Amino acid sequence: MPTNQRETLRRLYQQNLSNVQVEKNYLTADCPFCRENGFDPHNRLVVHLKEDGFFNGYFRCLNRCVSGGFPIWFASLLGLDPAIVPGFNPDRDQQLKSIEFPSANINHEVRSHVGAIPEHLLLRFKESGINSSVLEELQIGYNGRYLVYPYFQSDGNCYAARCVFPDRKEDYFWHGNEDFFTGSHQIFNIGDITHCENGTLFLCEGEDNLLTLKQLGYPAVAVPDCQTLETIDSELFACIKTLFMVTNKNAESEGSAKKLASRIGFKVRPFKWPASLARNYSLCQLAKDKKQGFQAAVSSLISNARAFSPFTSPVREYEQFQEKTIMQRGTSYAALKSGFPLLDAALDGVHGINIIGGAPKSGKSTFLIQIATEMALRQIPVLYYDFENGRQKIYQRTLTRLSRLSSTTIQNGNFSESEQARHESSCKRLQKMLRFFRVINDRTVTPEIMRQHIDFIRHETNNDYAIVVIDSLHKLPFKEFSERRTGIDAWLRQMESIRDELNVSFLVVSELSRGDGGSYKDTPHLGVFKGSGDIEYSADNAMVLYSDWDPLNTREEHKRNNKLWLVASREHSPGLVAEYEVDYPYWGFVENPV
Repeated sequence: MPTNQRETLRRLYQQNLSNVQVEKNYLTADCPFCRENGFDPHNRLVVHLKEDGFFNGYFRCLNRCVSGGFPIWFASLLGLDPAIVPGFNPDRDQQLKSIEFPSANINHEVRSHVGAIPEHLLLRFKESGINSSVLEELQIGYNGRYLVYPYFQSDGNCYAARCVFPDRKEDYFWHGNEDFFTGSHQIFNIGDITHCENGTLFLCEGEDNLLTLKQLGYPAVAVPDCQTLETIDSELFACIKTLFMVTNKNAESEGSAKKLASRIGFKVRPFKWPASLARNYSLCQLAKDKKQGFQAAVSSLISNARAFSPFTSPVREYEQFQEKTIMQRGTSYAALKSGFPLLDAALDGVHGINIIGGAPKSGKSTFLIQIATEMALRQIPVLYYDFENGRQKIYQRTLTRLSRLSSTTIQNGNFSESEQARHESSCKRLQKMLRFFRVINDRTVTPEIMRQHIDFIRHETNNDYAIVVIDSLHKLPFKEFSERRTGIDAWLRQMESIRDELNVSFLVVSELSRGDGGSYKDTPHLGVFKGSGDIEYSADNAMVLYSDWDPLNTREEHKRNNKLWLVASREHSPGLVAEYEVDYPYWGFVENPV
């Protein structure tokens, strides 16, 4: 808060209170509200004035004659012009005041139960540091069998109450108007939201946890259980500057709190319980354990609470940077090689998103099958998303390349003695490879399913990295054919996220656009990739497998040569990488320098 606003705030209280004393971070004065309500006019009112504290400007009467709050509420109680209060926004939408409430309420019934709590139940509250004055302030009563927690609404009336059996918290029922049994009406002590405009508020799981905070003098609201957190309208807290969220220590409560915090945003500061505490530990239990030290324990939790943020903390961000740096020095990262020495030299291995384009029948699939299976043979986990060839053909071509036997020979099964030995040895290698090589033909695959596949194979192979091959980019599933362009770009965005989050490298086949005259003979450049302008932004490396022959007409298969061009790269210099000669008839390529 700027210095001029702090001074204005201090003057607001000094000019409108009598018998004022200022000591360190507190201002005390005679409570004007006690005088108005017929109480001792010398009862003291306390104002927090710690300039950088969460509760700067918060006032409360030590006699509890009115509910405490922040300066706008103070001005409202005294009938002052709210425009004199620092930070007042005259245009703020008064959402809580726009609700239409019924004419009938249960106020009289609620008041009839106040003061009827038996002594043995009062003793239970006292074990958590909760005195009868707090119970009376919030009008908590007893109907002869159940504790009655009245849920007063923003108009000051009660239309529903939650009745809880003292010995079994799970035994409860709602009483009153059914319209107020669910949703955002299930906020206990909801008036404190208005009282804390431009200030700090606690949101608790469970009414009794709220009572421990009210006993200490803090402003707070509560919900009956963690599930209710997920139904609350986040706009209810639009006027709150800081919202401390206090749930019981269990995964369900923490999950519900996180969902609400993600909707409310950075103003939320969840309490973080020490890991050593038992499941379902709560503020009530902390009050029982700490007794006179409860105030200090809550102050510590407040100090340690961190704002709910979409960003990793700076400390964790640096740790992750160093962890990835160390991982990249390791053997697993260095092992991410294609098996083609000249290609690995040009790219420094297979990392990031690598797009490979080529004319139809130029051997793109064969090229990537060879790279992918060679990596899997070196125990690098590979997921091969195939929409072109089929699982059986991929395995057959791999076995042909490994055994140096033609597919016709393997299919016929007429082997010489040496061929039989090569075939058996290659079959064993293929079988061993399949633990690290998974082919997926599912044409309904989604990015979420792909992430599950990646998590599985990394866990199954105990590897920090994985390779994902997509054959091809233009045959990935889209909702509608007309959405191909936007669908491809969306998939590329997902690949970027998966690359960064899961240590995944991609090898992706892309179609090329026809050049002049309908040929694929254009000089390789980024513009030859078909159907997506985002390749130039998403690809870490963009390559073109350029054929020196016409893949649609030639019959001289043993003379087929391809040149691989690196046309764009984030880290490396573009240019001609190598020449790849078709290893006919073994479904592979031999790398040659050019």
